[in-house]
Amino acid sequence: MDEQIKILAFGILAEKMQTNVLFFSMPVDTDTLMKDLKKAYPSIDKLKFSIAINKKIISENTPLHREDEVALLPPFSGG
Repeated sequence: MDEQIKILAFGILAEKMQTNVLFFSMPVDTDTLMKDLKKAYPSIDKLKFSIAINKKIISENTPLHREDEVALLPPFSGG
C-alpha cells in the first residue's frame, strides 16, 4: 500500500489549490514535497509561503515521516 501524508493548506494557497486538505504519496523530504506540489498545482509556483511541520515553521529541507502534520501557510500580516 502506498503511504500518504496529509497536507493542510491555508489562505490563498487553499484558494489556488481549491482544497484545504490534500493527501500526497509519502515524500522523502520537504524539497521533494514542494516540487511535487508545484507540479500538481502550477498556480502556487510563484506564491511565497511557509511550511510548518507539526506546528513548527521550518526554513530548510526537512525529512518527512508518516505521522507528520504538514501545513502550507501564506504570509501573515498584522501588528
